[in-house]
Amino acid sequence: MPQVPQTFFDALAVRTWCGLALRALGRAREEIDAINVYPVADGDTGTNLYLTLESATTAVEAVFAGHGTGAEEPSLADAVRAMAHGALIGARGNSGTILAQLLRGMAQVLADDSRPGSADPDGTGLRLALRRAADSAREAVAHPVEGTVLTVASAAADAAEGAEGDCGTVARAAYEGARAALAATPGQLAVLRRAGVVDAGGRGLVTVLGALVEAFTGEAVRESLHAAQAASDAHARVTGVPGGAAAGPWTRAEAAASETADAASCDVPGEGTRARAAVSGPAGCADGAEPGGPAFEVIYLLEADDAAVARLRARLDALGDSLVVVGGDGLWNVHVHVDDAGAAVEAGVEAGRPYRIRITHFGLGDVHTGGERPPRERVQRAVVAVVPGEGLAGLYAEAGATTVLARPGEPPASGELVQALRRAHAREVVLLPNDAELRHTAAAAAEQARTEGIRVALIPTRSAVQGIAALAVHEPERRFDEDVVQMTSAAGATRYAEVVVAERQSWTTAGICQAGDVLGLIDGDVAVIGPDVTATAETLLDRMLQAGGELVTLVVGDEAPPTVAGRLQTRVRESYLAVDTVVYPGGRQGALLLIGVE
Repeated sequence: MPQVPQTFFDALAVRTWCGLALRALGRAREEIDAINVYPVADGDTGTNLYLTLESATTAVEAVFAGHGTGAEEPSLADAVRAMAHGALIGARGNSGTILAQLLRGMAQVLADDSRPGSADPDGTGLRLALRRAADSAREAVAHPVEGTVLTVASAAADAAEGAEGDCGTVARAAYEGARAALAATPGQLAVLRRAGVVDAGGRGLVTVLGALVEAFTGEAVRESLHAAQAASDAHARVTGVPGGAAAGPWTRAEAAASETADAASCDVPGEGTRARAAVSGPAGCADGAEPGGPAFEVIYLLEADDAAVARLRARLDALGDSLVVVGGDGLWNVHVHVDDAGAAVEAGVEAGRPYRIRITHFGLGDVHTGGERPPRERVQRAVVAVVPGEGLAGLYAEAGATTVLARPGEPPASGELVQALRRAHAREVVLLPNDAELRHTAAAAAEQARTEGIRVALIPTRSAVQGIAALAVHEPERRFDEDVVQMTSAAGATRYAEVVVAERQSWTTAGICQAGDVLGLIDGDVAVIGPDVTATAETLLDRMLQAGGELVTLVVGDEAPPTVAGRLQTRVRESYLAVDTVVYPGGRQGALLLIGVE
């Protein structure tokens, strides 16, 4: 169905753009992954861009869902801020982190109510937004390198500034400027020239800008990788700079082995001495590359003030390279390549509170040196689980599960679950969503993984305590079907409850609650309303044990009263003699307390 054009940049335009860009990146993801050679030839730029934008899109959809089905839609400021925040918390890899900053830069302009014409931004507003996006992304990178997505973003902003007209006209000018800059990237970055490819991050940005054109004009832009490579060939013919698709898209190993470039080709404009290219050149050729390169990629979200982040940038810049720090207003996404992953995390701890920490080891004979990574043998079976807090993440990991951390109000997207299923590196995987509302998301992730040859069984766990019960009976040596049946049975035999604080007045199955009331929920329905956490938890536990039980599991959140676990243990010990109790710290899990009764 043709897309209805958007005249002005309003909330609906943001939603439309995100949806179109996500679909376009989904189509181009594998092609972009295949040409990823800078800054690390790890073949995941397309995937990282897709996952970052998926998080942004999910956040925008949540804003629209919050307005219900009424005629009034969200404001532009609400939509663009959600888009930027979603991209920030979901940013993956170097490319995704830069994309998050590009979206944040646009949001800073589009959400500025004091700017003239801010109510319904037209072409002028879009021009300003694209310029702010390009400039803020460049500022976020410790050592900007030309011939990358930064160059493409700047070219898009330059082209937009020369365009007069509505949003569609400006978007198309930005897109065409980005395409031309992308075609020229092999002439600016020697690692691309030797590999015979354009920049992967820049290629992804062109795709996103193509979706912006479609959102405002209704005309689909079908820019293929082959077209981008052909443009690179044309640029080479006009300028005399060798490279692009004329050399053919080499494999990463072939590019690493190439000794054809001479020392003169090592002078890449704008390339800092500390920037490391993904593919090593001939001996004595700096090319921005250092043989061996850092061993780890470290990414985390960080809650910290501006002054602490400034100190963190200096600290991480001395530890490694590919440093990108994006965000603001107390929340940041930090990305760096280092040899000492622990030191990078410790620097974050000194600056503030890091979380969602992801550390990737590039491996022996890693992509920095251009060597092929030796294939790692798949294990037979693994468990992937979504968990609501850092405490449970540690518990599940100790039991051998691959975990996906879900912060309160920020459920993981299907792409994040697919990545976890791949990361488990197993032939057979049991998936525990641990949340009733993740059922469809988990099902979509399982279906995607099955198309990739992974045998996935989805156990519909609705709470982390059901997941604990399932994991307790997990036996990798059993036949897969038997193991799944036993885990499903254990989860189904576990009743679950949680204690939370009401955020607003509401009708519930137990009556009307007021903001600040303590709610006790059993199997997702409010069963108890009270003024005190401990008393409500005791009443809730009594109701659950009236139906019998042998084991009570308590998962205590950071914000729960420190005495609540002891009080509940004493109550079980004195009133239910045949029932055992086990207590786990939950960390920042949203609910004050999770209760499971088996």
